[in-house]
Amino acid sequence: AFSDISLSSVTVPKMLTNMQTRQQSIPYVGCISQLYFFILFVGLDNFLLAVMAYDRYVAICHPLHYTTIMREGLCVLLVAASWMVSCVHALLHTLLLVRLSFCADDTVTHFFCDLTALLKLSCSDIFLNELVIVTEGGMLYILALGIILGSYVRIGTIILRVPSSKRLLKAFSTCGSHLFVVSLYYGTLAAVYLFSSSWDSKDIIASVMYTVVT
Repeated sequence: AFSDISLSSVTVPKMLTNMQTRQQSIPYVGCISQLYFFILFVGLDNFLLAVMAYDRYVAICHPLHYTTIMREGLCVLLVAASWMVSCVHALLHTLLLVRLSFCADDTVTHFFCDLTALLKLSCSDIFLNELVIVTEGGMLYILALGIILGSYVRIGTIILRVPSSKRLLKAFSTCGSHLFVVSLYYGTLAAVYLFSSSWDSKDIIASVMYTVVT
């Protein structure tokens, strides 16, 4: 909940201020700060969704061993690791961006300082930035998504092995909200960053879905 509130707080207050004052501007330092915290909390959400999926897998597939597997020490370790990796991930992409020089056209075609939108404004060679996004960023998100999908495949296998309406209802009550958020989060992220070649109003609406609605 703290991660989600923080993610919305990075972008929404500035967006509402721009709408109210009709002065759609942000200083360079403010833009870089917004970018860092945005990447941080998007990454943190990514890892926490994976941790929550693993938690549900243990709860449904190993209910008798839940308290011994998901002990307090492991929970603290998983959350701390999520924070540390997200901080390093955000710092890496922010430092790679600040070394670039930008062209005269400084209009960000978005309602916040998004990394992809900022890279389009650069006059410098962005090959290294794009390489790190695809390799390091792709690896982190594929890892988290793999844990989520693997957890739910195992849950589905266990439930369908001995199907009953009571077990299905219990599984849905445990996993329903998480599955909905995962679908909304990764679905809109994929729509914006994988299946879109240029920024338009549909991409901005999709960005609102994963930055605010979730």
